[in-house]
Amino acid sequence: MLSTRWPKLAPYIFISPFFIIFLIFGAFPIVFSGIVSLMDWRGLKMGEFVGFQNYINLFRDRDFLKAVLNTIYLLALSAPLSIGGGLILAVLLNSRLLRFRGLFRSAYYLPMAVSLVVAGLAFSMLLNKPFGLVNDLIIRQVLGLEPIDFMTNPSLAIPTLTLLIVWRYIGNDLVIMLAGLQSIPPDLYEAARIDGASSFQIFLRVTLPLMVPIILFDAILSTVNTFNMFAEPYILFGTEGGVNQSALTTGLLVYGVSFKFFKLGYGAAMAYLIGIVIFALSLLQLRLGQRD
Repeated sequence: MLSTRWPKLAPYIFISPFFIIFLIFGAFPIVFSGIVSLMDWRGLKMGEFVGFQNYINLFRDRDFLKAVLNTIYLLALSAPLSIGGGLILAVLLNSRLLRFRGLFRSAYYLPMAVSLVVAGLAFSMLLNKPFGLVNDLIIRQVLGLEPIDFMTNPSLAIPTLTLLIVWRYIGNDLVIMLAGLQSIPPDLYEAARIDGASSFQIFLRVTLPLMVPIILFDAILSTVNTFNMFAEPYILFGTEGGVNQSALTTGLLVYGVSFKFFKLGYGAAMAYLIGIVIFALSLLQLRLGQRD
């Protein structure tokens, strides 16, 4: 009996570990956090059911609104620089005229292998006022200007964080763009050259339109990662997000509310609402890409 049923049951048995792990560590936490978001849950003690009151309070929470605006501002600065820079570097490294292409690819991807803690501390030391390398050597000695307070100036908080993000993730964007470029048939480039198109025209008329799906995919990844970002702003500016919460992001706020003040119900509602914002922005990006 077992020998006759085994061929039918074997595929389901072999794939069952994935679904078991997904149900325990994926589906259950999502459903459970949704239930917690409807309760006034503080600490280890189960709170009372409050319905959608946590979600209503979020729209009145200045910290939450500021964190969302800061994160959108960070996304608007970092995503074009990282994705655009990755695309330009990928075009250059995809050229057969460039020597040591493998070395350059490894060098640009190397920051992804560096620990976030190490990278954040290194940037803090580089941008420190007045004895950081950037302030002491470049700004004061080379340019002859007064040192700039990168870490405590509210107007420079998001640009400083953007610098760290672009430095770290441009290599990842480079790999994604390079994979997309190598999927474009070489015949299209040859046909464009025969028609007399210049290198810039080939990039504008051939490469860029065919790379739109890859760019959209990368933009959605950047959106998700920026709204979930925690380590980078935490290392540079702490849990409060710097002076006047100028670098407070959604990831920092969810952590602070949930694990510093132990408002688990409010933190779960915040996480769900951020998920809705991410979904809306991703859908908007897809719509704009399809229209183009």
